[in-house]
Amino acid sequence: MAEAGFPLAVLLRPVRGRLLLAVTLQALSALAGILPFVALAELAPALLAGRLDDARAPLLALAGAAALLLRLLGLSCALHMTHLADSDLQLHLRRRLAAHLGRLPLGWHAGRNLARLNRVLVDDVGALHHLVAHLPNNLAAAVVAPAACLAYLVLQDWRMTLVVLLPPLLALWRLAALRSAAYRADRQALGAAIGGLSQATLGFVQGIAMVKSFGRSSQVQGAFFVAVEDFARFFAAWVGRWAGLGASVEVLLSPLLMIALVLLAGSGLVLTGELQPVQLLPFALLGPALAAPVAALGHGGDAIVQGREAARRIGELLATAPLPQPASPRQPQGAEVRFEAVSLRHADGGLALDGIDLVLAPGTLTALVGESGAGKSTLASLLPRFADVSAGAIRIGGVDLREMDNATLYRQVAFVFQEVRLLRASVLDNLRLATPEATLDEVRAAARAAQIDARIEQLPQGYATVLDGTQALSGGERQRLAIARALLADAPILVLDEATAAADPQSEAAIQQALSVLAAGRTVLVIAHRLASLRDADRIVVLDGGRVLEMGRHEALLQQGGAYARLWAAEQGGGA
Repeated sequence: MAEAGFPLAVLLRPVRGRLLLAVTLQALSALAGILPFVALAELAPALLAGRLDDARAPLLALAGAAALLLRLLGLSCALHMTHLADSDLQLHLRRRLAAHLGRLPLGWHAGRNLARLNRVLVDDVGALHHLVAHLPNNLAAAVVAPAACLAYLVLQDWRMTLVVLLPPLLALWRLAALRSAAYRADRQALGAAIGGLSQATLGFVQGIAMVKSFGRSSQVQGAFFVAVEDFARFFAAWVGRWAGLGASVEVLLSPLLMIALVLLAGSGLVLTGELQPVQLLPFALLGPALAAPVAALGHGGDAIVQGREAARRIGELLATAPLPQPASPRQPQGAEVRFEAVSLRHADGGLALDGIDLVLAPGTLTALVGESGAGKSTLASLLPRFADVSAGAIRIGGVDLREMDNATLYRQVAFVFQEVRLLRASVLDNLRLATPEATLDEVRAAARAAQIDARIEQLPQGYATVLDGTQALSGGERQRLAIARALLADAPILVLDEATAAADPQSEAAIQQALSVLAAGRTVLVIAHRLASLRDADRIVVLDGGRVLEMGRHEALLQQGGAYARLWAAEQGGGA
């Protein structure tokens, strides 16, 4: 199961038909693989007795050769089909996951670890390879081949059949440990240990240049070496617990052990005259064939465990419910924003916002201020529908956000995140993200308004420069790129969440001047740490504990001598 209510079979449904056909071919191939050994076992008495004129000899030889050819063809076709099915399934799942991620609310994405999402999209989908490309065929062979062997061997001698059946049964008993809770827990612990080592390695690589500049390279090296040594000790203990499992299975399924058991047990029956020596040949030939499919399952056991865990994580992501979309979307009339008795609860039931009433008139700039944790970013994030309110309503142009589809909403609201994320693409493509039809002149005009055009022109290929690790931009420059992108979208509502937090004072002043001009005709909601940048705001809303404490213009709030005045005094005192 990928998770409760989300079976692995659901993930495999797109390729189920091809997998069933491949399993059928593999089963026939497994049967064909037994026939050459049966033919040889049947021919052996005549060959050993020198009776080459046995009428069955040509037919048995021809049947064995034909079965061998069919075995090769069937196996090739089955493997080809399962590998194609695996490739198609990976493509299907990645498309499905990408589409599903596009339907999830922005708030869900903002709270996610990008490395974990990448693991699901890349690593976990890839980890299904063994489950799709190999496991169905291996299971078919593990069932059909032993069954055919046993049916033939029982007809020869039931006692020797029990002898050759013992090692595979013991091996299966040992392999059952791979399904135990202890092994699954150890596998998860190993994954966590590898993740910890990767994190320590990343921290070492990223921080080495900085710490060397302070002459403290030994400190970061020491932390890295501790992480390496901790992982080495953990892995040694892990291997100590589970290496014996693999070794015992290898021994039990060894052809040499099987032949030794046949000779040892068979010798007693031969000495007592109950069997002829030639009658041991079928067991020596088919005994290893009986064990081979079990060995294939054993070799892929770890991959099966990883694949099941990967399927569970994929299922969990696909089972994440997107925000509901209206059956008949409505179009807003105007850019007025109303927060009407808005409340929002945390997952634990506590109130993040409590009864917020607020009107953002078109063409005005409203600022949210307050101590850290007051609810500023939470309130602003509700406007682009990062989440749905627990009570009350948010309306744009008289229409509840929940009555708009996503396309309509995002044409109304442009949002500049506190943490700016850029695509690994050209500067031009990054700026055109919301408006791919924008001309270069329009892009440059938005960049100039955000005070970033001159910096872009300094890049090696200007607007054609691909933003990657070799073309690093400062935090303020990335912020201004995001502002230019939002301005280019020309949405009537603009939300700036700590938009100038990463800018130096000179850049912040230039950005604030540009925003004051561009606010005409737009509804602007802004959050900033530095209150000095908000003197010209049409309204300042002071939040505390998810509630509105004060509301008004800068001068009026200072005269009140309340929470805003205290925040202002603290900032001015800190600045002095």
